Amino acid sequence: MKRLVVTADDFGLAVEVNAAIEAAHRDGILTAASLMVGAPAAADAVARARRLPDLKVGLHVVLLESRPVLSRETVPDLVDAKGRFRSDMVRLAFEIFFRPAVRAQMKAEVAAQFAAFAETGLLLDHVNAHKHFHLHPTIADAVMAEAEKLCAKRLRVPVEPATVIAATGQGSQPFGARLTVAWARRLAVLARKRGFFVPDAVFGLTWTGAMTAERVAPLLENLPDGASEIYFHPATADTFPGHAPGYLYEDELAALTAERVIEAARETGAARGGFLDVC
Repeated sequence: MKRLVVTADDFGLAVEVNAAIEAAHRDGILTAASLMVGAPAAADAVARARRLPDLKVGLHVVLLESRPVLSRETVPDLVDAKGRFRSDMVRLAFEIFFRPAVRAQMKAEVAAQFAAFAETGLLLDHVNAHKHFHLHPTIADAVMAEAEKLCAKRLRVPVEPATVIAATGQGSQPFGARLTVAWARRLAVLARKRGFFVPDAVFGLTWTGAMTAERVAPLLENLPDGASEIYFHPATADTFPGHAPGYLYEDELAALTAERVIEAARETGAARGGFLDVC
């Protein structure tokens, strides 16, 4: 049996993102969104989610390139001189692992983001992290510990099958993606041992920021059995405050609402919804 979750990340990053998520859910195949609780347009995102009862909303844990929920003074080692999360991902990863003070600040911020989500009153559908930073073992443990407290044990782990990517005829999986998948498989094993639901396959890694209709339709036509998640980054404009350079935000929105893609999703015969619906 095929089961499918179609997710948009960065819900709350900007009004342009929020508007695209609402449109893709109303008029396309989008079934879930991952909320950045500390982002500038988070309140707008929550308001939209409340009037979209079928849109499942999860937590997009953010520890990079945005602003923290906690004060700058509480997490001084996680932020830069402007009070925003640092962008030096590799160095920060090492500091979280080796420096107890930085590790404690990370755990406090993760806990604060879970608490902020709970305050929205929305039902927590799933958990993941910006740039898959939860593949870091210390961050993964903190994220899963907080999710366990809320009995919200549904986690994205980006295990993207290279064979399915190749079958689409849209190119092969690059080395960086294969390396991420290899690391992700380790987390999938650990998460399942802790009782978490983890999709059998997650797509969006190879073509991050460029999930066009030309790629998504054949991906759906080759959707494997089991539970799959496909994630996107749609927006109504390609440039807005906080955008990632080079991302095809408008093309991703177009893909989510394209008739070819909608028909391909229908043809899969998959049960569709959020993590709470398919697990």
